[in-house]
Amino acid sequence: MKLSRRRALGATAAVVLAAGSARAQAYPSKPIRLIVPYSAGGGADTTARLIAPKLQEALGQTVVVENKPGAGGMIGDEIVAKAVPDGHTLLIGAFAHAVNPSLFPKMPFRTPEDFAPVSLLVTVPELMVITPSHPAKTVAELVALAKAQPGKLSYASSGNGSAQHLAAELFKMRTGTDIQHVPYKGGALAVADVAAGHVPFYFGNMSAALPQARGGRVRPLAVTSPARSPAAPDVPTLTEAGVPDCDISEWNALIAPAGTPPAVIARLHMEIAKIMRAGEMKAKFADLGADAIGSTPDELAAFLRSEMKKWAEVVKAANIKVE
Repeated sequence: MKLSRRRALGATAAVVLAAGSARAQAYPSKPIRLIVPYSAGGGADTTARLIAPKLQEALGQTVVVENKPGAGGMIGDEIVAKAVPDGHTLLIGAFAHAVNPSLFPKMPFRTPEDFAPVSLLVTVPELMVITPSHPAKTVAELVALAKAQPGKLSYASSGNGSAQHLAAELFKMRTGTDIQHVPYKGGALAVADVAAGHVPFYFGNMSAALPQARGGRVRPLAVTSPARSPAAPDVPTLTEAGVPDCDISEWNALIAPAGTPPAVIARLHMEIAKIMRAGEMKAKFADLGADAIGSTPDELAAFLRSEMKKWAEVVKAANIKVE
């Protein structure tokens, strides 16, 4: 290669690097939209509203939380997938983001190709709860009862394809039990019927199920995290209860559109990592039964691949269909 050509290529690379640096320094240049693909009041919404003020302070621009519910989270996901990839429209991704590709053969976007991971924000285990008056006092007793009466026992969920549905199906796979699914239109209705004794048990999001357990309306059996939850230290893990390889967590992640400049992704990750690792924020999420993370983009990418593979296997094995 001639010297002049090498110099030209070097100059071009310098211009590209300078442009990337300039974009990072100029970012953000307008208000940032945090798209929550669910209704207000849920886990993803709570996460968004806890981090938004801190992110706004760190970036020096208004951060607006926008709830775009519908289609199992796909309406909000699509908004971000098709947004201008400049870091001003971001997604608070959740469990369904990794599950929907297995449930819906045709979607208006591609996962993960149309998205750029920024950071895993929080993980929230499920809390396995049972009707207080039920004769099974432990997970082992519940499994024994289910095996003695195949197809007679039932569990509630917040709907077909929900995290609670998939958690119970994974539990069935790991225990070799035949338990009937009773889907509800939302977790509040499901846990209410478990409390009333109409359906024996339920895997509920820790943030939602723990207050019910503390109030004595349901009885906790196990948590689905690898280690005991600080929010419920007396409740054993499923592994401790005799059901290994059944770790299940709901989660929220910060995700950008594919094509977002690496310098912008890096800036977002840097600020989010500081926010999520601060003692104040970790304490707020711990009170909700959640674990604040603040991962790197590469760690989130690997996590999403793992989640997609894991739940695709469960969806296929359990023949889960959604309308």
